[in-house]
Amino acid sequence: MEILAHIPLELNPTSVHSKLKSHDRGAVEGLITRALSLAQARAVFVPAYVEAREEDAVVIEGRRFKSRVLRKNLDDVGRVFPAVVTLGGRFDEAVEGTRDMLEKYYLDAIGNLALAEARAHLIAHLCQRFAIDKLSWMSPGSLADWPLEEQPPLFELLSGVEAAIDVRLTDSLLMLPRKSVSGILFPAESTFFSCRLCPRDRCDNRKARYDEAAAREYGILT
Repeated sequence: MEILAHIPLELNPTSVHSKLKSHDRGAVEGLITRALSLAQARAVFVPAYVEAREEDAVVIEGRRFKSRVLRKNLDDVGRVFPAVVTLGGRFDEAVEGTRDMLEKYYLDAIGNLALAEARAHLIAHLCQRFAIDKLSWMSPGSLADWPLEEQPPLFELLSGVEAAIDVRLTDSLLMLPRKSVSGILFPAESTFFSCRLCPRDRCDNRKARYDEAAAREYGILT
């Protein structure tokens, strides 16, 4: 397992302000500065290899992951990169310690943007390091087809993650610190978005429109 111990973060105030739909640009910029000073962005990853494919599952380094979508995405893929990215515990403590509900909401949203930036840094690092043109990402829990119950085998592939970057998996299969994300990175000709296969109407983090035809193609809609 390899560690990225110091991931640099930079957020565009104009983009954040637009995302939050805030009328107080100065306050938002102050919260961005605060959030970035609190975040300790780190990541771990490990190169791993697909060993077997089933109709609705894939075996990676002896761990079986049941997901039609993941199985299809790894159709022609040999090497993948299980990974965890986090902003660290200090950020969680700051959000939880804020009594102003609007400030808490803004900090939480800025944290999501910072976490996405940290993940993008990891992706860029892997592409350069392993000479890969494009990598896509899937996270357990992002789709009903690949639920949170798939977290334990993913963390088994990343043995030692808690000691490395202080991220642990709870009994309820959530990660602490909360501003952490786990998943499997895989080479892809075009960027894969789980959002295309998710019919949920209201989602602040949606990155692509729901595509019913794609859901049928992946075998999760009949």
